[in-house]
Amino acid sequence: MSEQPQMKGLQPEPRPSQATPHQAGQPDRPGTDPVGGQAARMWSAGMGRRRQEGGKRRRGDVNAVVPEAEFRSYYGRAVLKPPVWEHDIAYYLFTGGLAAGSSMLGAVANLRGDVGARRGLRLTALGAVGASAYFLIADLGRPERFYQMLRVAKPTSPMSVGTWILSAYGPLAGAAAVSEVAPLLPRHGLLGLARKVAGPAGALAGAGAALTAPLLATYTAVLFADTAVPSWHEPYRELPFVFAGSALASGAGAGMLLAPLAQAGTARTAAVIGAGLELTAAHRMENEHGIVSEPFHHGRPGRFLKTARALTLAGAAGAVLGRRSRLLSAAAGASLLAGSLLTRVAVFEAGVASAKDPKYVVVPQRERLRDRAAREQQDHRAEDGGVQQDSAQETRT
Repeated sequence: MSEQPQMKGLQPEPRPSQATPHQAGQPDRPGTDPVGGQAARMWSAGMGRRRQEGGKRRRGDVNAVVPEAEFRSYYGRAVLKPPVWEHDIAYYLFTGGLAAGSSMLGAVANLRGDVGARRGLRLTALGAVGASAYFLIADLGRPERFYQMLRVAKPTSPMSVGTWILSAYGPLAGAAAVSEVAPLLPRHGLLGLARKVAGPAGALAGAGAALTAPLLATYTAVLFADTAVPSWHEPYRELPFVFAGSALASGAGAGMLLAPLAQAGTARTAAVIGAGLELTAAHRMENEHGIVSEPFHHGRPGRFLKTARALTLAGAAGAVLGRRSRLLSAAAGASLLAGSLLTRVAVFEAGVASAKDPKYVVVPQRERLRDRAAREQQDHRAEDGGVQQDSAQETRT
């Protein structure tokens, strides 16, 4: 049987074996879909429709069967490698800040002649810096690694600079604390001479520790901000102030807890200043950086920061109201210490959480690229406008 001639430019009709349910409705041919094919069935089932604002659906192409795009990383893996630090580093942050704040207030107490407050603060600084060194070495794994870090002095490395700051601060804080045993020494002989020298030497060492203390309190913030961890890197402006305020508040808490009530005036003033600085900077850190600030509001970091904020506010209020109550003053000091500890732990855990979720890495990068493209487009428009204006002026002349 001869085949019918085919007109030029037209596709031949499909053979019966080629008739599939994917073709449009062909009522006169068996095996085809008279309703409109697979696309029509998908459209009737609701596929290919996207919701508009307010919950209404809008009509689109019947072939638009791709679902709404959701952010996903490559195989769901993190873009950044999360920090390998354990919670020893969070405790290292707290004890280092406590040592720094105690040294600064101890130097002020020495100038004021508050012997009881000075003794308690110097001993606190020595114990805190010892604990700080312990947590750091525990995280390093082996003590000799700390000594190996002292073989190099690299000003561009916050870790190297911090190691030298800690090495310089520790002996000064230790000498200032040891000088507090001078009154227990005999007045005559070689020990009597040591007793006479211990006072001025302790004052000099305490002043040196107080001068080094601000660096000890804030270098860890620079160390965190220098990493690629989103929730540490983005708030690089606020993080040093958070750590500085937390250090001052914790030192004030130790002073209020240990010093006699009559000698705790400096600690109460420092408590209000440190709490105000910490809360203000922490508020900006938690709310001024878009999606990167989310880890500070969710999970354990969010709960810890809320609790820390309440404890710090309570401690500052107790510092103001507890001028005549030894019990209230001590409770306020303990509240400030607990708030400072929770703040450090929350910042640490928020950074780890932001490194594990790839959206905190990719979304800010896309936003920066869009902003850069918008600025470049504006610059091009401004240049084009300037060229047109110059051309118009030349034409007029």
